[in-house]
Amino acid sequence: MLEHLSDHPSARPPERFAGPDNPMRQLTRAVADGGAWTAANADSVAELFDGMAEDWSATHVDPVKRAPVDDALDRGDVPLAGSWLELGAGTGAGARVLSGRVGSLITTDLSFEMLSHAPGDLAPRVQADAAALPFPAESFDAILLINMLLFPGEVDRVLRGHGVVLWVNTMGDQTPIHLPADDVLVALPGSWHGRTAQAGTGFWLTARRH
Repeated sequence: MLEHLSDHPSARPPERFAGPDNPMRQLTRAVADGGAWTAANADSVAELFDGMAEDWSATHVDPVKRAPVDDALDRGDVPLAGSWLELGAGTGAGARVLSGRVGSLITTDLSFEMLSHAPGDLAPRVQADAAALPFPAESFDAILLINMLLFPGEVDRVLRGHGVVLWVNTMGDQTPIHLPADDVLVALPGSWHGRTAQAGTGFWLTARRH
């Protein structure tokens, strides 16, 4: 079941950017549906984001793009006092929102260069492939993914039984790494329910196990 909340006052349509034939969109779908994630995939994605790291914060850390995360923290019924993990943390857009608002936070990214441009005082930074996370099972109360590939099995493994997945696409269906809220719920192992809303140019989803 997916509950749709009213749009946040900041909500507006995104500009056209990435359609369904975008290579990252296709990879996102394949990985979420259980397709193979190879060493070549990991090397290619790491190289792509390493090359964009220096200028990333200038174009991806702003009030419009953070609006879905802010709104989810306010209306998504998330465990603010809990232990959080951010996957695909990049140069720290999510950490800038979560820092000081959640109990604890660890950020990870496949790209070393992205992490090297993230503020080191907001949260520990761990270079890791989200397909094989270096954390024990049931380590976190909440997992944040902003424009990030979804590896359903690993998210399910490291999330505690009562935990919450916070999925954000900052440009809605124009985000290159995009899955609709319904598809995220289907991709996660087992039975999940969620709450979603539009904010800024994107949307957020909070997902919980039944």
